Amino acid sequence: MKTRAIRSDVPPGSAINARLTGAYFHDCYVISVPDTTRTALSYFLTALANTPPWVNSLMALRNKVVRFAGLKDLGGLGELSPSKPASTYAPGDRVGIFTLISNSPNEALLGDRDKHLDVVLSVYKHPSGPSGVQPISVTTVVHIHNLLGRIYMLPVTPLHRLIAPAVLTRIIGGQNAA
Repeated sequence: MKTRAIRSDVPPGSAINARLTGAYFHDCYVISVPDTTRTALSYFLTALANTPPWVNSLMALRNKVVRFAGLKDLGGLGELSPSKPASTYAPGDRVGIFTLISNSPNEALLGDRDKHLDVVLSVYKHPSGPSGVQPISVTTVVHIHNLLGRIYMLPVTPLHRLIAPAVLTRIIGGQNAA
């Protein structure tokens, strides 16, 4: 079982594939977990609830800096109601810094729009593997709108490649994960 998130291809059966055309940036990370009974959104809520403190610090810094460019303060990645179960989220609800676009047991699409870019991410529950192992992938797709989007992505791209796998790894062990 993979206990670390690793780079992967975008799952062919994922709804986010339709959003890859014309993307400025996309990536995908996958991790295997022992529990196969949960929904894709439930896995994501666990990861967000256990966001590493250094990621929240980077988000706070991001929010301070982008204010000068007139961009949205997104808040913290893990800002969500811990008592709200995954089954009660509906499209249009906020989930951390994202808005839920669509939700099925095997895939949740979440996103955010601003004047500089659109970002959509997919939390995808692959078919169960041997011995009840469940691969979960998170794919991020970014479409930029203007020069500000290109400039914004310069520091975000390398940071995202650190943040995405670190947060995804939190699905396994909560506070004790990488």
